[in-house]
Amino acid sequence: MAEPAYTASVLRPMGVHPRAIWAGYLGLLPFVAALLCVVFGRSALGWQVGERLALGWGAAILGYVSAVHWGLALAGRWPWTVGVVLGSTVPSVLAAVAVLIGEVRGLALLVVGFGVFWLYEHRRYEQELPADYLALRRNLSLTVCVLLTLTAIALDNARMLS
Repeated sequence: MAEPAYTASVLRPMGVHPRAIWAGYLGLLPFVAALLCVVFGRSALGWQVGERLALGWGAAILGYVSAVHWGLALAGRWPWTVGVVLGSTVPSVLAAVAVLIGEVRGLALLVVGFGVFWLYEHRRYEQELPADYLALRRNLSLTVCVLLTLTAIALDNARMLS
């Protein structure tokens, strides 16, 4: 398969590589696994594994998606504005706080982080980022928010019923 053409002077690459799309969707599997651990866990250990997996993976991915902006600035494609610096660092700080808070509140903070970052990225950089990248990010962010929300609800219910 031929690689898409990129030029240094163009901010919009020709499209998201199919392997990146596959990797993005495969990155949802740990969120599904976390939900399954909580839903089908028969003890506190199962719930804790699901909670820690959702928090850890969610924090890593939230930091990862915001790092795209850092990378674009490092590569000289975006200027080092306050918005770029904040947009590429605040989600990582938010993710770390979510891990420290833990439990359902930490999961809720990750949901807010993914949702707000997607809105920020879509509204602020709609002209600079490829449409297929934004569509992929929308699909992945929405799915992550739903899976984290379901995990939080299941975790809360499992703890109330135990």
